[in-house]
Amino acid sequence: MEPIRKPFVLDPIFPFEIVYKGVRYTENELPDHLHDLYELVYVHEGKGMIFIDHALYDKEPGDLFLIPGNTVHRSFPSDADPIVSTALFFAPSLLQPESLGDDYEPLLSFEAARGSKQYRLALSPSKRPKIEGILRSMSDEWRSRTPGYRHALRLYLQNLLLEVSRHPSSQAPSEPSAFGPPWIRKALRDIHLDPVGCGGLSKLSDDACVSAAHFSRVFKQHTGMNVTDYVNAKRLILVKELLLSTDDTVETIAQACGFQGMRHFYQIFRKLTGTTPYAYRKQMK
Repeated sequence: MEPIRKPFVLDPIFPFEIVYKGVRYTENELPDHLHDLYELVYVHEGKGMIFIDHALYDKEPGDLFLIPGNTVHRSFPSDADPIVSTALFFAPSLLQPESLGDDYEPLLSFEAARGSKQYRLALSPSKRPKIEGILRSMSDEWRSRTPGYRHALRLYLQNLLLEVSRHPSSQAPSEPSAFGPPWIRKALRDIHLDPVGCGGLSKLSDDACVSAAHFSRVFKQHTGMNVTDYVNAKRLILVKELLLSTDDTVETIAQACGFQGMRHFYQIFRKLTGTTPYAYRKQMK
């Protein structure tokens, strides 16, 4: 049987989800499946097994599993002693990696797992409290949604991945980079710096000197989104800023931020924010 592709409905500006201390039962588990997002699973209690990329692993308290995007996997909880675990799902683009010259990147441990075909890390008793503390703090931020919670979650995620990368079994590979080729980094940086002038798929793929189809496929692997949706999400950040900082009309702001058709703009704005530009401006002001 072919693996199924698990769907996610995430905020395109913040592609992240946490399921904290979920209890796993056999009847609720998906069959063999995969998804574009990267997944990190920490086992708090219980026993079971997990299948990842042609290998079967025992699951016990203190185990941490790194599942790169588009990796087939499936869980088999124990009916007598159900698994209690925390799962994080995120798109690599959330980390916006920039090299600081010390040969570290947040996703290297995932690439090391993929390269070695070893997706399980058994944490020492001394290491577990720190990992569990980070996960608990992430859950608190996720539930409270207080201002700044997204920044806090990203910082906690970076801290968590740094701790994981320093585990003795999590060694960085020599190549390739966990975040993909240089051209995908440049494209993401260009979109971040100038979402209006960066262009669409055609221009970005031309600048990268790769085919549009290849660019689109690799881009979705690293962001969890297609190019158009990702660029529109970044443009909406500018729209929301201008709605609150200027008295310009909605039409003027939309055009200045790269949206040409107003009907399409209103559809995108409502889809990504759940409200209209006018209601957003009135509510936030």
